[in-house]
Amino acid sequence: MKRIPFIILLIWSYQVQAQKAKLLWSDEFDQDGLPNPKNWSYNVGDHGWGNDELEYYTEANLDNARVENGVLIIEAIQDPSYPKGYTSARLVTKGKASWKYGYIEVKAKLPTGRGTWPAIWMLAEKNIHGGWPANGEIDIMEHVGYDPGKVHGTVHTEAFNHKIGTQKGNYLMVADFDSEFHLYAINWTKEKIDFYIDQQLYFSFENTGGDYKEWPFDQPFHLILNIAVGGGWGGQQGIDPTIWPQKMEIDYVRVYNKNPLN
Repeated sequence: MKRIPFIILLIWSYQVQAQKAKLLWSDEFDQDGLPNPKNWSYNVGDHGWGNDELEYYTEANLDNARVENGVLIIEAIQDPSYPKGYTSARLVTKGKASWKYGYIEVKAKLPTGRGTWPAIWMLAEKNIHGGWPANGEIDIMEHVGYDPGKVHGTVHTEAFNHKIGTQKGNYLMVADFDSEFHLYAINWTKEKIDFYIDQQLYFSFENTGGDYKEWPFDQPFHLILNIAVGGGWGGQQGIDPTIWPQKMEIDYVRVYNKNPLN
């Protein structure tokens, strides 16, 4: 048998290693208490967030955001001491971590009940094109409690968004969304954004080759984790006053330079 020279094997080994996915950033939520301030900050307030939401997003409040037993818990609470009656948390990596392209995955268990609106999503780090939706939005996971089990993946741009009836997205039914952890992910390249649930591809948004109005996804984006209460979509069928508090539990967040399954 003809032997392959050692130097060729070595070069081949390096090439294989270079093709493997590299973990760029993660939070495994290993330390109890407040979320790691090196990774997360907070959006704060109750001005509706563009969607007529009812919650007040608090800052560094263990009632609304905490790590317990290796899991991040974001909890929406009914609290009549606040003007709109609810508190919650909206964690962001803005100013701490952002990425241009990559494979982003979040293992999560979702809240349930009419009026809940959990989301795992991304916005541009800088508003270089102006206000929303000119810089784009990537919704890795959205779920509205009045439509249980229907989990959505969506993009918003100036050319493609719900306000003008051109939104691009799809959904997958996840029967045990509130009792089991599932893996919500995107693989974002310069050519397209693929959306996955438990490694099942269910939607792709392709780069049209147009300008930023169609594809603003050529700039760094940061990650957002939150539970909204009510709002233009989440509150379309009202809010069940008997279901609170409600939690979104997150086992981990991981960002790779590419899909580790490829």
